[in-house]
Amino acid sequence: MTDLFHVLLHGKPVRILLSLKRSNKSKYASILSREAHCTYSHTVKILNAFEEAGLVEFRKEGRKKLIMLTDQGEDIATTLEELHTQLDELSHESV
Repeated sequence: MTDLFHVLLHGKPVRILLSLKRSNKSKYASILSREAHCTYSHTVKILNAFEEAGLVEFRKEGRKKLIMLTDQGEDIATTLEELHTQLDELSHESV
């Protein structure tokens, strides 16, 4: 199994990807860290792993870096969102 697979099994990386997908625009790392309830340094570490895997791209805008999903990142975020929906439906059925 790849390192990326292990990263994606954790909640915070999934929240970061879904946050980027749901906004349909690029965001700053500080905003993503707030939305994922994660420290800034941990968020940057996750984003760097995503960049190495080709899931996100960084774009400089002045002194800040904007983060956006690549096409592959969009596909994976969509799959994770669908999985989240299915698991949520299962949990409501069992109650």
